[in-house]
Amino acid sequence: MKTLIKRVLVLAVLFALVSAGGLIGYGNQALRFEPLPKIVNVPPGTHLRSLSGILEREGVIGNAQVFWLMGRVMGKGGTLKAGAYALDKPLTPLELLDKIERGEIFQATVRFIEGWNWREIRAALAAQPLLINESAGMSHTELLRAMGAEETHPEGLLFPDTYFFSPHTSDIKVLRRAYRLQHEKLMAAWEKRAPGLPYRTPYEALVMASIVEKETGAAFERPQIAGVFLNRLKLGMRLQTDPTVIYGLGERFDGNLRKIDLQTDTPYNTYTRAGLPPTPIAMPSEAAIQAALNPAKTEALYFVSRGDGTHVFSSNLDAHNLAVNRFQR
Repeated sequence: MKTLIKRVLVLAVLFALVSAGGLIGYGNQALRFEPLPKIVNVPPGTHLRSLSGILEREGVIGNAQVFWLMGRVMGKGGTLKAGAYALDKPLTPLELLDKIERGEIFQATVRFIEGWNWREIRAALAAQPLLINESAGMSHTELLRAMGAEETHPEGLLFPDTYFFSPHTSDIKVLRRAYRLQHEKLMAAWEKRAPGLPYRTPYEALVMASIVEKETGAAFERPQIAGVFLNRLKLGMRLQTDPTVIYGLGERFDGNLRKIDLQTDTPYNTYTRAGLPPTPIAMPSEAAIQAALNPAKTEALYFVSRGDGTHVFSSNLDAHNLAVNRFQR
């Protein structure tokens, strides 16, 4: 008897659908979303009737009352899960309800690439249309406070990774997660650092890691690059690393580093100033942080690019000049 009653109700729903002009489709007839993909947000506490209204307002269905009745008849809508749902292909009404009951929510992504600087991170955030760009008008001080950071400059403080978020999330939330993750990685590495390093604080190690990140694209070289720079620091030599000069030039850098650039003093010019620059110059990877805190034991004080992404390391200036003549001139 119950089965018979249910069939009668289903037939009633089908009749209602036909009477409504077939506005939502049923069974094997698919809902059609224009344009595709379409993102629909289901707030916490949504029930079947309110979901029907949301779908009608969003243009997913044509008649909320009929959709609600269909869901009731089919026993759907009792466990709707909040979140954003991507409707990227035609679905039947039952498939759509099943999707929301299962909680197949859509998550957008934004990716921070190791070696990026702060300007590149801001550009990536601004280019993601599903993020609310709340940080756009903030000063560094305001933004760092919103992120929960104690530092005075945002450069290098974020962990390079792919971050998932629900549509219409504030970019502050993404930045906060990236900041916390980088802080955790740095502090974990700091606790297991090699003895005898010249860093006074974990932040100084982060600065060094950013230089290591920018100096080589060959992962296996990072500890040796770090070892060279630490040898220079211990001897009181200037780091003389081009990426710091380029960072100091900012948007003035046109892709061609000139001799005059190396001679022009900025807070980041390690040819004109001794020691570490005042802040990181990029977003270092976990591998670069590990290299800065566990450098290779080496006597090398110099290195020069082979032109293939790797370097020749030398322990004295004569050997270095020979390598420069071979690979750079």
